[in-house]
Amino acid sequence: MSDQTIHPVAPTSEDLMGQEAIKGLVREAYRAVIGTKSTVAGRLYDPGQLALLPRGVIEQALGVGNPVRAAGLRPGEVVIDLGCGGGIDTILAAHAVAPSGKAIGLDMLPEMLEVAARNATEAGVQNVEWLHGEIEAIPLPNESVDVVISNGVVNLSPRKSRVFAEVFRILRPGGRMVVADIVVDEDLPTEILTSPAAWAG
Repeated sequence: MSDQTIHPVAPTSEDLMGQEAIKGLVREAYRAVIGTKSTVAGRLYDPGQLALLPRGVIEQALGVGNPVRAAGLRPGEVVIDLGCGGGIDTILAAHAVAPSGKAIGLDMLPEMLEVAARNATEAGVQNVEWLHGEIEAIPLPNESVDVVISNGVVNLSPRKSRVFAEVFRILRPGGRMVVADIVVDEDLPTEILTSPAAWAG
């Protein structure tokens, strides 16, 4: 498992809470869900996909969609899952790109990566790699992946434009990105933008 030093970013005038404060809130919220059980996966994934997964990874799923189904992954591709959590999408991607491809799970919580690695071992996939880092500073070289997927994570970032710049940087020419996420069509009020519960949720 790789470990990267992440340098703090100074708040901007549009950063009402401070980027590091937001990241801290998100970290604490997701630490709190490690070990809890969710029924989300049963609504989002096909029975055939669920059959490939151990119960632990199914119960740990916290996404909002099924980016693996939409990504059209092919054997031999390299795919990265931004904010992999318990590893459900990373493990499914590893199955899809096997035997010669690779799936990479990136998460900012070492504890979550440990859970994901255990889930992958139980699922019997070996073509996975786990990276510790932030989606605003992806610890991979330029043009190193074919596909970027993410499930309910980009919305948590205080620097979404930076996330997309990083995705563009690491994608090979002709690469693709598939994101399942939550979006809003209008500006949020200040009381929401400055609410720890709103950011973490």
